[in-house]
Amino acid sequence: MIQTGDITEKAKFYTVEIDGTRLEVLAVRASDNTVRTAFNTCQVCYSSGRGYYVQEGNFLVCQNCGNRFGTDDVEVTRGGCNPVPITEENKTVTETTITISKEFLSKAKAIFANWKR
Repeated sequence: MIQTGDITEKAKFYTVEIDGTRLEVLAVRASDNTVRTAFNTCQVCYSSGRGYYVQEGNFLVCQNCGNRFGTDDVEVTRGGCNPVPITEENKTVTETTITISKEFLSKAKAIFANWKR
């Protein structure tokens, strides 16, 4: 569970272990004040083991290919070299929390198989 009050324009990274696989969810507050979520792995580079993001200013930078991705685009932009979005239909959002089901997280295990190795 993510506490929305803890989320700022500086991305926070939440590690979750599902059946022995370590996954990471990122959450960041966009300029429109919404909280955006995604898996901290790149839709293109995930299998490299270095397809994860580090924040530099208002950008997330893929550690494999160097692509820079604006924090306002998290959860909005799909496809290409950017974080795998976690969209509204895959989470429960209240005024104070964001909850992502274990079932949905389990489906993402494959994209984290080589993560940060």
